[in-house]
Amino acid sequence: MIYFTADIHFYHENIINLTKRPFKNADEMNKKIIDNWNNIVKANDEVYILGDVTMKGASNANTVLSQLKGKKYLIKGNHDHFVEEKNFHSYIFEWVKDYYELEYEGNFFVLFHYPLDEWNKFYRGAFHLHGHQHNNSLYNFENLKKGLRRYDVGVDANNFKPVSIDEIIKFFEMVNLKF
Repeated sequence: MIYFTADIHFYHENIINLTKRPFKNADEMNKKIIDNWNNIVKANDEVYILGDVTMKGASNANTVLSQLKGKKYLIKGNHDHFVEEKNFHSYIFEWVKDYYELEYEGNFFVLFHYPLDEWNKFYRGAFHLHGHQHNNSLYNFENLKKGLRRYDVGVDANNFKPVSIDEIIKFFEMVNLKF
């Protein structure tokens, strides 16, 4: 299975207040996100992280990422400077990129940390997955109501867990429902 997530901000105490996350401290937040991830993702699953893993350096990134199941890919966000540090274990990721396009069962996905107003194949039904804004789940429903195939895969919009590619496709199939 393929999963997506973003804006985890492991070890970042201030993100709890800034985004009103329901945690006492970063340790509690880290544990919850790690548990959620590992309860869903299997060893051979692929997880695309669309930026902002941690602002707390390569050593912390190495520690937390090595605890997470699955094959990991990183689309860099504005806080992922750890990947450039000498002591970062780059083998943790299959690759690190700024942008990526993915095809899956006849669907086209544009992966980028930042939300775009238009993207490649926008007028041909392509999906755009992003993070960066720390939206809540209402954002995705608002896009759905507008017929906009843009989805925030960040933990703040997805109950602090990765979201599967199949869940995203099914979500957008609801466009024919009345709200």
